[in-house]
Amino acid sequence: MNIAQAKAALNDKGFLDVDINPSVDLFDAIEQLKKEKNAIILAHYYQEPDIQDIADYIGDSLGLAQQAAKTQADIIVFAGVHFMAETAKILNPAKKVLLPDLKAGCSLADSAPTEAFKAFKAQHPNHVVISYINCTAEIKALSDIICTSGNAEKIIESLPPDTPILFAPDKNLGAYLNKKTGRNMLLWNGACQVHEIFSVEKISRLKMRHPEAKVLAHPECEEPVLALADYIGSTTQLLKYSHTDTAQAYIVATETGILHQMQKDNPGKTFIPAPPNNNCACNDCPYMKLNTVEKLYNTLLYELPEIEMEESLRLAAKKPLDRMLEISKAAGLIG
Repeated sequence: MNIAQAKAALNDKGFLDVDINPSVDLFDAIEQLKKEKNAIILAHYYQEPDIQDIADYIGDSLGLAQQAAKTQADIIVFAGVHFMAETAKILNPAKKVLLPDLKAGCSLADSAPTEAFKAFKAQHPNHVVISYINCTAEIKALSDIICTSGNAEKIIESLPPDTPILFAPDKNLGAYLNKKTGRNMLLWNGACQVHEIFSVEKISRLKMRHPEAKVLAHPECEEPVLALADYIGSTTQLLKYSHTDTAQAYIVATETGILHQMQKDNPGKTFIPAPPNNNCACNDCPYMKLNTVEKLYNTLLYELPEIEMEESLRLAAKKPLDRMLEISKAAGLIG
């Protein structure tokens, strides 16, 4: 199949539904394609283990944005969700940015529709808009500064204490930051479906069964879950804490993909996924898990699906991202 045929095969599923010869060693083939095409694979910690293991860089939103900004690759394959690939394209207009599945979206990004947010912003014209990176390019373009969970506190503290701030789209992260910084930011009413369904009762019962275990939580979780946590931080911060802390067992309240790296870095420790309110055994992000090694291979082979963006939108969204990267660099925050 050539590129033209591949484009025709790119159906409404959002990915290349192309059969792969079962004799192909996908891991070797992907490594070869990366060399031939000068391509790099950037993967979020929430990806499936096989994708994490084949990636050139694994990180959280801050680290991935920094890597995307400095890569010398001609092609960036983003194993994550749509807003992350958009961010890479915003920072790399001359590079080809690929996403294995265009329908790998984000419930948090979806919780801030552009027109509704534009109207909300217009009602508060004197506020500086700080938007969490988990948002669409259109919301970034309406923002003054972008932040991640790893640098949000530093971003907020870079502004004078009396600066009125509108924080979007995650209300839980915003509430946590208000408490941490002493600010009274105006919060958009958005949330991540993964981090909102943890069960306080089930976590409490887990703590009773594992009294030696510490609870690690992402700040996108609701306040009752955060109140149970021994440590709260971004995915990278949680990973580092689990490595440097002396405890031997942890209950982890974030997407289960991070457990792969935690276990690799700490083979002698025990990591228990915090249970959700429903009957599922784990708390996976359905969007993150849309990506597979098979889709990644086809994406790299045919260089589709590609992220495209109007230049006016890209330039408007780049300004607040550049401010984030500048503040992060000045604060010594390296992804």
